[in-house]
Amino acid sequence: MRELAGRLDLCAINTATLGHREAIGTVVEAVARRGFGGIAPWRRDLEGQDVAAVARRIRDAGLTVTGYCRSSAFPAATPEAARAAVEDNRRALRDAATLGARCFVLVAGGLPPGSRDLAAARRQLQDGVGALLEEARQLGVTLALEPLHPVYAAERSCLCTLGEALDLCDTLDPEAQGGLGIAADVYHLWWDAALPRELQRAARHCRIAAFHVCDWLVPTRDVLLDRGMMGDGVIDIPGIRAAVEAAGYDGLVEVEIFSAGNWWQRATDETLSVCAERLVRVC
Repeated sequence: MRELAGRLDLCAINTATLGHREAIGTVVEAVARRGFGGIAPWRRDLEGQDVAAVARRIRDAGLTVTGYCRSSAFPAATPEAARAAVEDNRRALRDAATLGARCFVLVAGGLPPGSRDLAAARRQLQDGVGALLEEARQLGVTLALEPLHPVYAAERSCLCTLGEALDLCDTLDPEAQGGLGIAADVYHLWWDAALPRELQRAARHCRIAAFHVCDWLVPTRDVLLDRGMMGDGVIDIPGIRAAVEAAGYDGLVEVEIFSAGNWWQRATDETLSVCAERLVRVC
């Protein structure tokens, strides 16, 4: 496992960690000033912005774009809405390429309104990702499927385990031609007894395109907006990171924390300082 002490260049900040409160240019400068090697912006950070200009600003700051977050939901109530979702994600994929992002993070989406058909939602996900794959290859941006904790299955993600994500990769990209992989977030995967085996499986085709860290608090007051700073919860982050890197991942360790009641209330510099300290000490 790589040593992170003195190597913040191996670490990145997902802009969600800072609560989307400041302009993207300000965030880029703060992340670079603190010595991190990368940044992962969200689409909401670029609304109304010249994407090419933001890309230049990130490059000029010496930062790598570890990922672009995130897709809109693929499952939809009508075929027309499903096609619209694919086209919306196609535009975002092109923005990811403009940014020079290592990957475009795909969050599947849950059940369409009024539906109880989880299998149909998963078929729509497969069809939607398949429709984007060839362009992703041409653009050189990996579509990174991010399985979410099963608690989100109804509303946010019909893709709930790393095994499911890898099954989809094997279905759509059986020869491992590239353009498709997974984003491994400890918050969503730490509980899964199959995780060691599935990470070994991911290693066979170097499927891991992104690695996100935070912590699971006990108690958790809100499963979406009460993620913990690394070291404040129960996840064995070093153990998972060791397995992820043993599976061939050589990208940056990315902090992604949704924390409406705590870290989003703190000053940007304070949050970045604590992230830097925890990455070295507990990750």
